[in-house]
Amino acid sequence: MDRLIEFVGNHYLLSSAFVVLAIALMLYESRRAGKSLSTRELTQLVNADQAVVLDIRSAKDFSTGHIVDAINIPRDKLASRVSELEKYKDKTLVVVCDSGITAGPACTQLQQAGFTTARLSGGITGWRNDNLPTVKAK
Repeated sequence: MDRLIEFVGNHYLLSSAFVVLAIALMLYESRRAGKSLSTRELTQLVNADQAVVLDIRSAKDFSTGHIVDAINIPRDKLASRVSELEKYKDKTLVVVCDSGITAGPACTQLQQAGFTTARLSGGITGWRNDNLPTVKAK
């Protein structure tokens, strides 16, 4: 840790440039991945029949509890199963993961396939933290 502090002190311009580029990359990726929705916004869209919840967690995680009527397509199988979502092209696909981090790349992939997407801010963890209901897979 001392060597890192010494490096930053000796190369403050390089270190500052790295921090600025890292922040710019994070902002770029978050914007490219689409809109981030709160749990309230998601509930409103689903209740208005304008959105479908796509849970990209593993089948095992999905079975422990998920948002009502969510469709489960694990992230690693999304490319091969995207055709299953064709009937929802007129709605917003709201992508849900564990914490809201891995939903971004899935949104980008779905946007490239012609879907309108958003991601749930905080993922299923945020949903549960807001004391909203989940159901277990049958």
